[in-house]
Amino acid sequence: MTRTLKRLRSCPSLLFGPLTTANATKPGQPDEGVEVVLTPPKDTQDAHATKKLKLLEKHATESPYPLFIRPTAEETRVVYALLAAHTPGGVPALHSEPKDASDAGNSTSESAPRTGSSALPNVLDSVIGTILSQNTSSQNYTRAKSCLDVVFGTGEAAFGRMANAEVGEIAHAIKSGGLANKKANTIQTLLKSVKAKHGKYDLQHLHTNEIPNGDAMRELVSYKGVGPKTAACVLSFCLGRQAFAVDTHVFRLTRMLGWVPEDANPVEAQAHLELRIPSEFKYGLHVMMVKHGRTCRGCRHEGKGSCPLKAVAFGEEYVERGTVAAQFHSIWSYGTMGFTCCGRR
Repeated sequence: MTRTLKRLRSCPSLLFGPLTTANATKPGQPDEGVEVVLTPPKDTQDAHATKKLKLLEKHATESPYPLFIRPTAEETRVVYALLAAHTPGGVPALHSEPKDASDAGNSTSESAPRTGSSALPNVLDSVIGTILSQNTSSQNYTRAKSCLDVVFGTGEAAFGRMANAEVGEIAHAIKSGGLANKKANTIQTLLKSVKAKHGKYDLQHLHTNEIPNGDAMRELVSYKGVGPKTAACVLSFCLGRQAFAVDTHVFRLTRMLGWVPEDANPVEAQAHLELRIPSEFKYGLHVMMVKHGRTCRGCRHEGKGSCPLKAVAFGEEYVERGTVAAQFHSIWSYGTMGFTCCGRR
């Protein structure tokens, strides 16, 4: 038994299939050792993609919490207006709308991430950027993405260089963003999958309005390492479509507001909120919630001070008198919606 365990430890491929090793160190730097990135067998990857697509299809028309009827359209409108009144700059504008096929055809991967005033953002570059932004700060993400672009360049030629590079080269370029080896493996697998599916490193066809949001979402989540949150971010920030991504801040705030069950998880919360929140509020509400979650000290865990959303959820003791939040609390508590001061029916 001991001999078998030693053999498995010395050769993990016996358990997980072929390995990809990524050494993030360079000559002249302290050797921190080789981090081993385990790449599951292809049939395991295919099964995982199939599971993601089945869940996506299942929740396309039915919430994972079908008996949970919050938020209502009116609740969403009130919180949207409240955040707009408290967010510097107000409601963010959706930067673009889906284009017709002829417009999308004028923008190729060579324009990554964007060239000229009329060029469309590069979709594949946006997916890579969103992967890099996972589990890190915006500052670390910016450094990692900038370094990646410096090392490999931008556009389809750069995607080809990344796809054919050693994983460790990508990991070294993006190490400031954290989880470098895992993200490098995900990026390279994504690029190879896109090339295998479309014959080039290009997802610009997703800009066309001939492709519904659901189809665009399905294609994105079919790639390994791309989940519903990443896909929703790409739909909103790159494709100019209305989608509601649930990140850490959004999840915390929607739970505080009672918009999802207390035992909800982020993936199911996003599926629920995608159906419950009116389309015209999705992008703006996401952006304003993220900004609020990052900057408001009052609504953090055991946070001190006033918070307009806490006022809505818990009561007027969180409201500064004479502010916009005070007016909204009055509407929320005693208006026609029928909510009490704790935000419950």
